[in-house]
Amino acid sequence: MNEIKIFSPATVANVACGFDVLGFCLDSVGDDMVIRKTDKKGIHITRIEGFNLPYEAELNVAGVSALAMYDAIDVDFGFEIEIYKNIKPGSGIGSSAASAVGSVFGMNELLNRPFSKTQLTEFAIKGEALASKCEHADNLAPALFGGFTLVKSISPLRILEIPSPDDLYATIIHPQIEIKTSESRAILPKEVPLSEAIEQWANLGSLVHALHTSDYDLISNSLTDVIVEPHRGKLIPEFNAVKTAALKAGALGAGISGSGPSIFSLSKSSETAIKVKDAMESIYSKTGIAFEIHVSKINTNGVKIIN
Repeated sequence: MNEIKIFSPATVANVACGFDVLGFCLDSVGDDMVIRKTDKKGIHITRIEGFNLPYEAELNVAGVSALAMYDAIDVDFGFEIEIYKNIKPGSGIGSSAASAVGSVFGMNELLNRPFSKTQLTEFAIKGEALASKCEHADNLAPALFGGFTLVKSISPLRILEIPSPDDLYATIIHPQIEIKTSESRAILPKEVPLSEAIEQWANLGSLVHALHTSDYDLISNSLTDVIVEPHRGKLIPEFNAVKTAALKAGALGAGISGSGPSIFSLSKSSETAIKVKDAMESIYSKTGIAFEIHVSKINTNGVKIIN
């Protein structure tokens, strides 16, 4: 096999209480990418559609992760990458992670899978760091592993797969404004009160337990962020109104997707998720800000080969 086409999915990171460690994978939105072997050594980005991104491999997230993997192999050929970008950069639903994951996943398949998913995540981290100015894997891991994932540690990298209840659905509203990950990180406090830290890790622990036991009431009770959301919420127009409307429509919980501006909610059943969609739309239709909205079952497979 000399060429492969893949779907690299969008993801939601942090999931309220899990800043920089927790994430889940979506199935209704993502990037398409084509990876092929070429006689010319090195990594070459030959086509980009959707958004204006650099063609130089060392300046492109997909290229940087691919270069990290290429340096770890000994081959007499190179790879070409085509990127069909459907996730807007700065959207808060893992745009850079989808690019970083897609290139290394495709290369690994063409090489007959010499690397594990954890090793692919390590390569992809290098690309993600280009976008966010730091190494983190909370978007990368769910894109590669599927479902919910918890990043136990970065060094050494350890990813824990968390089960997803069968009837859990996400609704994501993406206001068409850009919030750069690096900028949204800069507004966060360097220290937090011990009482808030205790509340936050109690919420994270109970959320992980709730996902394992399909306890929807506990999921709802755990989706609270007392550390990051109070600061980042100010960057997103009508954030509090959207969150309140989602909860009134029956959502289990809602919060900021990644660094924003997207807002996620989780619901029990697709019917409730659609009601939440309508409630979110009713808020944003009055703002004059363009937006996209997605309803998605949790994608338990992650990045995949497509025809």
